[in-house]
Amino acid sequence: MNCDVAIVGAGPAGLTAAIALACNGARAICAGPPFNPDPARPDTRTTALLRGSVQLLKNIGVWPYCRADAAPLDAIRIIDDTGRLLRAPEVEFRAAELGFEAFGFNVPNQSLVAALRRRGSELKNLRLIETSGADAIKTASNAIRVRLAEHTAIEARLVAGADGRRSICREAARIDTIAWGYDQSAIACNFEHTLPHGNVSNEFHHLAGPFTTVPLPGNASSLVWVERPAVIERLIGLADDTFRETLEARLQGLLGGVTATGPRAAFPLSGLTARRFARSRIALIGEAAHVIPPIGAQGLNLGFRDAAHLAELVGQALDRNADPGADRVLRAYDRARRTDVVGRTVAVDLLNRSLLSSFPPIQLARGFGLHLLNALSPLRRYVMRQGLDAESELPDLMRKPASLPAA
Repeated sequence: MNCDVAIVGAGPAGLTAAIALACNGARAICAGPPFNPDPARPDTRTTALLRGSVQLLKNIGVWPYCRADAAPLDAIRIIDDTGRLLRAPEVEFRAAELGFEAFGFNVPNQSLVAALRRRGSELKNLRLIETSGADAIKTASNAIRVRLAEHTAIEARLVAGADGRRSICREAARIDTIAWGYDQSAIACNFEHTLPHGNVSNEFHHLAGPFTTVPLPGNASSLVWVERPAVIERLIGLADDTFRETLEARLQGLLGGVTATGPRAAFPLSGLTARRFARSRIALIGEAAHVIPPIGAQGLNLGFRDAAHLAELVGQALDRNADPGADRVLRAYDRARRTDVVGRTVAVDLLNRSLLSSFPPIQLARGFGLHLLNALSPLRRYVMRQGLDAESELPDLMRKPASLPAA
């Protein structure tokens, strides 16, 4: 099988890259595990997509297929629940302050992947291949060969590695990483409650990390609860009724009673950044390039920006009848992603560590900063803009409107 770009990995970032590349004129093949949702063990994870990511899904024709399952994020409320002597005030960031209807939307991962696969199946120049994975990648001067576990081979001029933090694509490109860990784990699940959430995301800051609820349609929310690993292990082991009572107590009545909770999943917090984002006809996207804690809705949004930048650069190369896997394209991709990825990674890491630190000057600085955000609306608006996608730095696919060739 031959194509312009082979995408290894069929998670949200990989599928989005494949569709964006196809919409920008590339002949693409996306190879990844099959999507077989198990009704008995549903994937209840969700992703808070920022405005640029939502616009990308609109421009590549995916958004109509998952919009009904998404809830808008009109506001973000930060509550200092550290119990420290210098307790910061509650701070609320409202999208209306910036003239936006919403900061973005919270979308169930299962709905998002189903929408991406449905749209991908409609594109004539995109082929989706189900595989248990790639087991060998071999580069040459003018092409790259991906051998799948089922002994099928794909010949391409460029590979987009979207195969996660243990990326075989990154290994094939001989790209080193910087990796680190935290003495933290997280539990994720969805839950139903008696009071409306008002499309507000709540972030309680605790000594062990943030406790975050994000709106879903109706009286339901998704939860990411960060704690010390021993605490998360205990929470995972609780009976459903006991966990529901524990969650309700932690919410302090904010969402009323907790009436039901979905399946719980736990994972350790860690970080990873590739030292380069492209090399030897391989471009890294998503968690193959960067892993950050689930704070501030940055993870998959970074992966979507990877996908959009790569699609734009490949489209420009194809318009010039140039090689989409040439060093010139890879260097441009690396430059385009470096500042964004490194800047967001450092910001999330500092925010997380500021909660964990017992050093009084750091506690004082954090509390004083929240006081300023609460009191000074110009500063609050500036911070909100920094947390969102800077439109001047976004590729065309994440702006409105985007002009695309016929796919």
